Amino acid sequence: MISGFPALSAAEAAALIDHDDVVGFGGFTPAGSPKAVSREIAARAIREHEAGRPFSIGVITGASTGPSLDGVLAASDAVKFRTPYQSDPELRKRINTGKTQFFDMHLSQLPQAVRYGFLGEMDWAVVEVCDIRPNGEVTLTSSVGAAPTFLHKAKRVIFELNHRHPAALRGFHDIYEPEDPPTRSHIPIYHPADRIGTETIMVDPAKIAGVVETDLDDEVSAFDQPNEVTRQIGENVAAFLAAELHAGRIPADFLPIQSGVGNIANAVLSAMGSHPGIPAFTMYTEVIQDSVIHLMREGRIKFASGSSLTISSDVMRDLYRDLEQFRGKLLLRPQEISNNPEVVRRLGIISINTALELDLYGNVNSTHVMGRQMMNGIGGSGDFTRNAYISIFTCPSSVKGGKISPIVPMVSHLDHSEHSVQIVVTEHGVADLRGKSPHERAGLIIDRCAHPEYRELLRRYLALGGTAHTPQSFDSAYAFHRAFLAEGDMRKAVITAP
Repeated sequence: MISGFPALSAAEAAALIDHDDVVGFGGFTPAGSPKAVSREIAARAIREHEAGRPFSIGVITGASTGPSLDGVLAASDAVKFRTPYQSDPELRKRINTGKTQFFDMHLSQLPQAVRYGFLGEMDWAVVEVCDIRPNGEVTLTSSVGAAPTFLHKAKRVIFELNHRHPAALRGFHDIYEPEDPPTRSHIPIYHPADRIGTETIMVDPAKIAGVVETDLDDEVSAFDQPNEVTRQIGENVAAFLAAELHAGRIPADFLPIQSGVGNIANAVLSAMGSHPGIPAFTMYTEVIQDSVIHLMREGRIKFASGSSLTISSDVMRDLYRDLEQFRGKLLLRPQEISNNPEVVRRLGIISINTALELDLYGNVNSTHVMGRQMMNGIGGSGDFTRNAYISIFTCPSSVKGGKISPIVPMVSHLDHSEHSVQIVVTEHGVADLRGKSPHERAGLIIDRCAHPEYRELLRRYLALGGTAHTPQSFDSAYAFHRAFLAEGDMRKAVITAP
């Protein structure tokens, strides 16, 4: 027994989950994601398939997870459907070959969709914790995600008690679930550091099927050091924000920052932290990455609110060694609060996200390669972009040795429309699209952001549209994409009048 609940091996816990069950896994990115029970579910699926029996489950998470969850379940053909976001190569392959049904969702909407019953009943919640009490009170580990909703809505619960995370994490979480309509009131956050909920979650003890003890690191990979391109993108973003501050378009004490996840995001934050024209700032974001911890140690970030500590193992060990130094400076919230549009608009958050592809008018594709193949999902970028004080999208001007231009005549899939995208940044410069017509936006993006090898092709496309309010050519709108699919190089695009 552990705190009065059955002690289970991971295999014993997995044996409780049946074919066609819907399972809500805790975590948000690999941070705080279960890592033991999922591996045994995958092993069980393999055995069942070898015996000629079907076995797959519905998988709902907070966001992406790690190899020991999405990776192994996908590889064992155990995922019937998946939502709301993923980043695993094996799962991505199965989604793009139609073997796993995937539906992409704004991350802020996932918990309420579960509560509303839009996704059906949830049979199980599997959630990682660092402490559990006999009355069912639990402390989460390095993330919150949608775990509070999963724990309340699931019929049965399995906990992974991960001793790699100290029980002293109690106090680093702010657990708050809004009421559902028609009794929902405003969310009373007026500063990123405002605490509005509880430190722990109370779970009905009768629902707890057992506890699996583990001692496992989060499967967070270290990010690459900035290269010449990502460093220049970061410096361009920092210079733009410093100029906005100097011009009085950003308040003198600055505004909270939201930053997406990845190498460009880390480079942007690093550049902001070192820029003399940007004061120490706060963050109200989804994912707290390595660069945030480094800048917090340097005094450049004063406070960070997020839904996960998505930091590499070395940085996590250093953080836990100095945990008390960070108490009161870090706060982890449910994703429907960290990403809540109401709070984003109220706080005046500056959002910085990465585009997979964007077009001449400011429309952004965050999710689909060549318009067809799912990459990861929209994640929380839409939650922030539509409601930001200033919305910024970054991308390199070319990839694959110049064979692909992320700036195209028309995006092959649209996630964020021109009405929400204000600033575009590449290593070449910044295009400020605010208050600009489609013709003006296109000219700025070509001149300031596009790769020099693609500028003439893009100008030729723009000319085809004549004086139309939004110049478009149905014949050439996807000429870049067709050239890449046919010849492997967008520079060979043919832009001609019909």
